[in-house]
Amino acid sequence: MKIIGFIETSLLDWDGHIVASIYLPGCNFRCPYCHNKNAVLNPNSFDEIPIDYIESYISENKDFLDGIVVSGGEPTIHDDLQDLLRKIKGLGLKVKLDTNGTNPDMLEHLISENLIDYIAMDIKAPLNTKYSDAAGVEVNLENIKRSIDLIESSGIDYEFRTTIVPLFLSKDDVYSIISELSGSKKYALQQFRPDYTLDPALSELKPYPSEIIMDLANAAQKVIKTVTVRGDV
Repeated sequence: MKIIGFIETSLLDWDGHIVASIYLPGCNFRCPYCHNKNAVLNPNSFDEIPIDYIESYISENKDFLDGIVVSGGEPTIHDDLQDLLRKIKGLGLKVKLDTNGTNPDMLEHLISENLIDYIAMDIKAPLNTKYSDAAGVEVNLENIKRSIDLIESSGIDYEFRTTIVPLFLSKDDVYSIISELSGSKKYALQQFRPDYTLDPALSELKPYPSEIIMDLANAAQKVIKTVTVRGDV
């Protein structure tokens, strides 16, 4: 597996944890507001980071690291993802996986093999025709629904998260997402940032004002156990 990014220490990628973060290339979505566009569109432009270096760093620093985040791109497009996670778990650290939820079969396998300790799944839009617009490709919603159900019933910690992009999500759309996630453990509302997006046209798009984001967060708190807001609001 080619690893294209490695952050040795992060306080932002897993709430309440000190982690190192691994980034994998490629994605099966083309979200216009994506900030990792080179990882999505030009995955071969990156130099490979040797896994030996990463394993050595983790071994030498696992006393202060709480875990490892595996992100992308979309990690579950890689058939050998389980091999990477097994190496990390073998070093004695917890694993957080970032995913778009399009591969429930792999998620089920990784959970059953105890290879992940936390899942963060992006919810792009309400579970209707708007989902494909936000993802930039045609999306199999049954896979998304199955991943949500699988994560909620897995017994491991998790969060769902949505980037609130005005062009793709109205307030009512976010209310629909909140309703669909009612009873979930954790939901993160992420403020849209109009910089370095996959679609350059979005650089002119103004984010929702903080009052709207906080109103949405307050609505989510009524039906979801833990709600957090990320980004400049």
